[in-house]
Amino acid sequence: MSKNYANAYLIAAFGLAILPAIILLIVVLLTQTYLPMISDAKLLSDPFLQLPSKNSVRVVWFTEFAGTFHAVEYGENLEKEAIASTRQLSHTREDQKSRVGEQTKEGTIYQKPTPRQIWRHEAEVRGLIPGQRVPYRVTSVREDGAEVSSDIFTLAPLPPAGKPLKILLTSDHQLMPMTAANLQKVVETVGQVDAVFFAGDLVNIPDRASEWFDDNRGRAFFPCLQGRAKSELEKNGIKTTYTGGQIIQNAPLFTALGNHEVMGRFSTEISLNEQFEDTFPRSVAEQIYAQNAKQWNPSGDPAKKEALIKANSFNTDTYEEIFTLPQSREGGKKYYAVTFGDVRLIVLYITNMWRSPSLDPDTKGRYREREQDFNNPNAWGYGQIIYEPIAKGSTQYNWLKKELNSPEFKKARYKIVMFHHPAHTLGENIVPAYTEPIQIIERDANGTIKAIRYEYPKNADYIIRDVVPLLEKAGVQLVLFGHSHLWNRFVSASGMHFLETSNVGNSYNAAVGNKKRIVPTGYGYKEKYVELGNPNGLEPVMPTISPLLDENGNPMPYIASNDITAFTILDTGLGTVSSYYFDTRKPDSKVVKFDEFKLERKST
Repeated sequence: MSKNYANAYLIAAFGLAILPAIILLIVVLLTQTYLPMISDAKLLSDPFLQLPSKNSVRVVWFTEFAGTFHAVEYGENLEKEAIASTRQLSHTREDQKSRVGEQTKEGTIYQKPTPRQIWRHEAEVRGLIPGQRVPYRVTSVREDGAEVSSDIFTLAPLPPAGKPLKILLTSDHQLMPMTAANLQKVVETVGQVDAVFFAGDLVNIPDRASEWFDDNRGRAFFPCLQGRAKSELEKNGIKTTYTGGQIIQNAPLFTALGNHEVMGRFSTEISLNEQFEDTFPRSVAEQIYAQNAKQWNPSGDPAKKEALIKANSFNTDTYEEIFTLPQSREGGKKYYAVTFGDVRLIVLYITNMWRSPSLDPDTKGRYREREQDFNNPNAWGYGQIIYEPIAKGSTQYNWLKKELNSPEFKKARYKIVMFHHPAHTLGENIVPAYTEPIQIIERDANGTIKAIRYEYPKNADYIIRDVVPLLEKAGVQLVLFGHSHLWNRFVSASGMHFLETSNVGNSYNAAVGNKKRIVPTGYGYKEKYVELGNPNGLEPVMPTISPLLDENGNPMPYIASNDITAFTILDTGLGTVSSYYFDTRKPDSKVVKFDEFKLERKST
């Protein structure tokens, strides 16, 4: 071997010897360079399912980056791909009352309402076969190339008629203390449900982003319904952490508007809580606009006019931007109807502004204005204003009449109507009547305002007077609602069931025994509001299997508790509506089925 060949051999041998070390060094350098970028990329929510059709379903998820690419991979081997469209939410903010990030007891990291940039991604997965579930996952790519994917879940299109389904009936989650425990027990008890019917009040403040995604108490809306919550309950000295349930990754969600999906007049300064509480009658906002139109909108732009009126009254923008729901021509996402398996579900927009029943002079309440505001109409609350008309002759009422006579409704095995405000309940929030408040201004001889109060004629309750008779005549079997944070149910003479199943904490109790509702007396009030029981005539139904007992050992027709949570499952195969409770004071205890009834087919 020549000297040159020998040198070349030694160099080659040396290179081969140190090659593993070179590769290791490269891997370390690349890891140090790119690992932080990769680990920092994350989805703000898991994917969830929306708007299934006969052969498709929508998949929706959220990130805090716009990204360059977002898609759903699906199929048995995730071999297919559906590209997502992306848009930024327009109203999501955080503020001085947000519970997000490294917040301390001293306060939040936000000093005033601050926009929070959140992007929504949606892909339609097509070519599906009814009755068959398909694996899927979502992937988002950030601007710097970081890629993040979800776990693998399953999806399906609309279920065919005749397929047995289990549907979760719920409402009023609002980040309440028992929400995560409630949803965790749903999955542990019945397994994967096929859909969720949600009767409103999803969060507390709809424009506060953290309430949807990452409130640091661990019980935001999406984490609870996706099994990613970290909600700690301490009962009797025992701390238990609940994660919620993986539900909406695999089952479509159908929602109704509650009062907590409505934001009031827009501001860049006052807290989101104050903005939420400042809903203002649209009719008054239109009058104010008319007085200022030349200054505010000199060109007369119709879009600007609508935006200004909305900004000075109320809106449901964040709710409507987050969800892809069935739509009606008249009501859009606000009220709609959909067939899901053997169920025809009608969703109505029946909710009003919740105001305090207090008669304190400093309270902007349901029955009176604050004395300090008497001479400032712009600060009035105008009582419990109704957001969408439902009285006989209104657009929504006429749409409902038409839907109740549609072929899709008439041929459905199960006919269900869902809205937020109760028709029958033992709860606090059914008083006063669901009707437009009548403003009464009292003045002295000099014209000085002495009182501004609101009355709600009981004989003008739109739900009882106008809506319920339509539902009875059409053969509706079940009316689902919420709002009072308890469980109770009722049955009309014709056999139509009314169910409120929203017990996850912050219960207002039931108006039974010595637990009377706060109602006005004296001060010129003509209406005599009902302090006890259900104001609308029906007696509550005693649970059929295992009712809870009161302190005297007597069975109770309701659950209104901050310790015992309840949920309800509709089984379309059996035709049963079954309710369960779980005692969070006993974390190792079993879930108890305490009530069950059947939905009978009714002739119309």
